[in-house]
Amino acid sequence: MKIVGIDVYEYRLTYAHGEYAMSGARVSTHQTSTLVRVRTDEGVHGWGESCPLGANYLPMFPGGTQAALRYLAPLLVGLDPREVLAVQGVLDGALRGSYDAKSAIDLACWDILGKSLDVPVSLLLGGVLQQRFPLYEAVPLAPPAQMAEFITRRKAAGIDCFQVKVGNDPYDDAARARAAVEAADGSRVICDANGGWGLQQAMIAAREFDDLPVYLEQPCRTTEDCAHVRRVSTLPMVLDESITTPADLTRGVERAGAGSVNLKLSRLGGITPMRLLRDLAVSLGLTVSLEDTWGGDVVTAAVAHLAASTAASDLLSVSFFNTWTNEHVSTVPPAHDAGWGITPTGPGLGVDVDPTAIGAPLFVS
Repeated sequence: MKIVGIDVYEYRLTYAHGEYAMSGARVSTHQTSTLVRVRTDEGVHGWGESCPLGANYLPMFPGGTQAALRYLAPLLVGLDPREVLAVQGVLDGALRGSYDAKSAIDLACWDILGKSLDVPVSLLLGGVLQQRFPLYEAVPLAPPAQMAEFITRRKAAGIDCFQVKVGNDPYDDAARARAAVEAADGSRVICDANGGWGLQQAMIAAREFDDLPVYLEQPCRTTEDCAHVRRVSTLPMVLDESITTPADLTRGVERAGAGSVNLKLSRLGGITPMRLLRDLAVSLGLTVSLEDTWGGDVVTAAVAHLAASTAASDLLSVSFFNTWTNEHVSTVPPAHDAGWGITPTGPGLGVDVDPTAIGAPLFVS
């Protein structure tokens, strides 16, 4: 089987709850997502997706994703898409970084691999260890009462894990955290600063949060600063944005005492590297959160297969972005039920994009 062409599309995803706000005045109502269709000489095609969370979250943005795909796509023609490691080698040899673009291609190759064998990706990842898994939902940064109301409303919909956005003034954030814990009423609460605190602010926040039953996620931008925070706090530490390689992960455990890591497809480069870091994290005794920076049906399907092939005891949280957004492009979107994600059972990723939902491609290679 050989790749004969790659089509790249763009579509808009609007946030289902109005405004999505994080630390540092990062606020959005929608995101631009990029879809990739990899075509083969045997008539099998695969879909991938990458959706950066704006342009000021990680070093990626939609225009950069698409520019990298325009450069990489011609280099893939003639390769066997089922050989995912070989495809990764070509991508990494041709372009440093740009993991967001590489992720979309990697997802499409796994989709083709599963379709060619008529099995779901979760089977190729080792098999389904849990058919259903609990989902978390992010709570946008807002006044405490507003965040508490959001949690109450989403808890009634079945959500039992909340990622509470913090990372601004630590005293204000402490009020947010306390309101969130009260509203969560026993549900898991993860306070996520997205690296928004400076070291001194994070030290204050750690002191203010320390009596609360919460996790603390990525308080500072670097693992080294997070390690300083961990030394003065008893809260369980989750690392996220500072972890991109196996070496980063081992340093996070050794220096910052991380007990969990949040893994995102487009930050790492797709299913292939994410599976490696997930398995390394589990072997080191960590729990994992599995998701992406943002996305729709295709990203959600990829996350679902990774979650399904992870033991329940090793899973901290999972997000289904197609429950956070209004638009759907798949003929059969990944399913969820009262706060639980459901593993797709069709071959490949188990989704197929309806071309009428996305229009003409931006470009074809």
